[in-house]
Amino acid sequence: MKSLSACLLLAGALLPGAAAAQTFKPSTNPTTDAMRDLVARHGKHMVAAAELLPADKYGYQPTPAQMTFRQLIAHIVLTNGALCSGLTAAAPPMGPAEMKQLGSVESKDVLVTAIKQSFDYCTEALAKATDAQLGEEAAIFGRQSGMAKAAVLVTLAVDWADHYSTAASYLRLNSILPPSAQPKK
Repeated sequence: MKSLSACLLLAGALLPGAAAAQTFKPSTNPTTDAMRDLVARHGKHMVAAAELLPADKYGYQPTPAQMTFRQLIAHIVLTNGALCSGLTAAAPPMGPAEMKQLGSVESKDVLVTAIKQSFDYCTEALAKATDAQLGEEAAIFGRQSGMAKAAVLVTLAVDWADHYSTAASYLRLNSILPPSAQPKK
């Protein structure tokens, strides 16, 4: 577990928007504490990215093989709901069937609301998580997954970085500066 928490902490320190000088804070839950920091940072950036792209650009996709921006936001919502459900007994804001229908939703407002709700859900799930629970099996949508909760955390961290990178690229290709690259206010 020590190497996992060290990697997550290092990744958090190197990610865009991380504080230039961080102060070490001893913790009995270093891994889940690092994930709470990541959900705050990535949630803020991904919601801001969803808000920044104009509604008429939500159908944008750089190549035919890539998702549209709309599909990317729906995918993030679906992934957050599924994976974060493995960390908590609380039901996600939308059920699996509802989340799958998001891929066909045209409304930017609906998708922005959904991504906000998905990060709120993950924030709540992580608020109660402890490192002692990471060896337990995750129940995704209430069903045993064969995955440890630690694997869920690693998957979330990797997915958030990948999804934000994709969203930031889509923004830049539309001449919009991504949230993490914008000057501090």
